[in-house]
Amino acid sequence: MILAAGRGERLRPLTDSTPKALATVKGKTLIDWQIERLVKAGYPDLVINHAWLGAQIESHLGNGSRHGARIQYSRESQALETLGGIVAALPALGSQPFLVVSADIHTDFDYARLAPVVEALDKPRALHWAHFVLVENPAWHPQGDMGLAATGEVTLAEPHLTYANIAVFHPRAFAGVPRGQRVKLFPWAYEHVRQGRVTGELFQGAWHNIGTAQDLAVANRTPAAPADREGRA
Repeated sequence: MILAAGRGERLRPLTDSTPKALATVKGKTLIDWQIERLVKAGYPDLVINHAWLGAQIESHLGNGSRHGARIQYSRESQALETLGGIVAALPALGSQPFLVVSADIHTDFDYARLAPVVEALDKPRALHWAHFVLVENPAWHPQGDMGLAATGEVTLAEPHLTYANIAVFHPRAFAGVPRGQRVKLFPWAYEHVRQGRVTGELFQGAWHNIGTAQDLAVANRTPAAPADREGRA
């Protein structure tokens, strides 16, 4: 699932007329970067939620065929936040573990490395229900979000790392969460962390969270990863 429903207030005035997911980095929209990397990693079946100017996203992507993807859309009359958006899309996401990524990050994270995680979460007696990708704390978020134990479990202990807006969830994690409500992923997800149900990993490659015009400018100045240069050759 690609989360693309945010209003992008801090990117105004750009997002007054363009959804944040269609902001461009190195001549390509943020959501195109995500779709290409997901398809390359073996995830062609996508669910994309949208709210603000969502028709532009559908017009730009269509059914996903030009990317080798198959896209379903989860349309929200108003943005339901991350947790609310995931729960609203559950009928389209099916009964197996699924990736959740934000459209507004630009990263060279290889989604193929999550395949063993998907397999582990899908076991009938799996103890873990989710997996979070974490990054070193950026300057704008020095306090971080959560810790990572040597065992690979996410904890609330310090030192903290920052949630990278990349995760794998089993649908069972959302049992009891009402549909149609505007709910954020955190602090809800911390309860699963407290119960020892979340594994994690630290990613130390290129990662940009595009929240402001300055973030967008930095991402555009960052040298392309080798795979990206090859893709444009």
